[in-house]
Amino acid sequence: RVMEPQEIREGYLVKKGTVLNSWKAVWVVLSDDGMEFYKKKTDHSPKGMIPLKGATLLTPCQDFGKRTLVFKITTDKKQDHFFQASHVEEREFWVKDIKRAIICLQGGKKFARKSTRRSIRLPDTVNLTELYTLMKDQDDGVKELKLEQDNRVFNHCFTGATVVEWLISNEKARNRPEALMLATGLLNEGFLQPAGDLAKDGAEAGEQTAFLDQTKALYYFADSGFFCEGYSSDEDVLVKEEFRGNIIKQGCLLKQGHRRKNWKVRKFILRDDPAFMHYYDPSKGDDPLGSIHLRGSVVTAVEYVPDAKKYDIDGNLFEIITSDEVHYFLQAATGEERKEWIKAIQAVSKSGK
Repeated sequence: RVMEPQEIREGYLVKKGTVLNSWKAVWVVLSDDGMEFYKKKTDHSPKGMIPLKGATLLTPCQDFGKRTLVFKITTDKKQDHFFQASHVEEREFWVKDIKRAIICLQGGKKFARKSTRRSIRLPDTVNLTELYTLMKDQDDGVKELKLEQDNRVFNHCFTGATVVEWLISNEKARNRPEALMLATGLLNEGFLQPAGDLAKDGAEAGEQTAFLDQTKALYYFADSGFFCEGYSSDEDVLVKEEFRGNIIKQGCLLKQGHRRKNWKVRKFILRDDPAFMHYYDPSKGDDPLGSIHLRGSVVTAVEYVPDAKKYDIDGNLFEIITSDEVHYFLQAATGEERKEWIKAIQAVSKSGK
């Protein structure tokens, strides 16, 4: 028999951004069936919710050389989330409770917890998880649309008014105030997330989290494919289309400069759809120095690169030629690593847009 986590576990952890690679401290709460994370402890609405049903946990996670004490949660939908604890005991506490939660959910039961965040009393008969499943039904649920607002396009989205009307027409609520209470419950529990500015302001204003019964207030399902063009929901910064793909591979390679032909260590991040490889100065942080668009590109191992010998660069070289004929020369640390990079880039150049 699995020991359930008795207390709710909550505390600050450092989380890696899903869009940008910035790590930020967030307030994390292990809830009935997921991990909610908040910008700060006093916030009423979570920035996100990671569903733990069917999730796997990897610890220790060695993906980030300099960062120790990282653990990785991979959701059922294959999304990776990375958290870093500040000391070993803290990581072990979190890991133990998350593992218990995952096993409890596998067995089909929620673990009991003493909640500190129930600001709204819902009728006891309401099971929000079941309600959420019905709302997400492909045929009879709330339709996910592409909605435009403030020069931005929100994909996989719907309005607050739509949710309220769906709840009434499906006889989940008798009237708008009751429907609003259910919708607010779904928002509080992290099942629904605010998308646009109006919905976010509602979620963060005042003591109570407010769900807005309005056609201008946009929301999305927590584990849907929501994304917003011209804008990132995750870090509140402008993000180019090219950062949207899943990260397939990352690591450091030597790269030949285009003008001066000198070689420098660069951190590379390979994404699949759209297919881009961004490179960074590893000592500088988050702004890429450049990107290589890989769709239709050719990548091959090469034995010789002009000017490379001058810099004592020899062996494990490879070349990317983009569809518009730009040549990039790179060097991996080992033959095996070169093979892995070439294979990954080839796969992405064929499939990614």
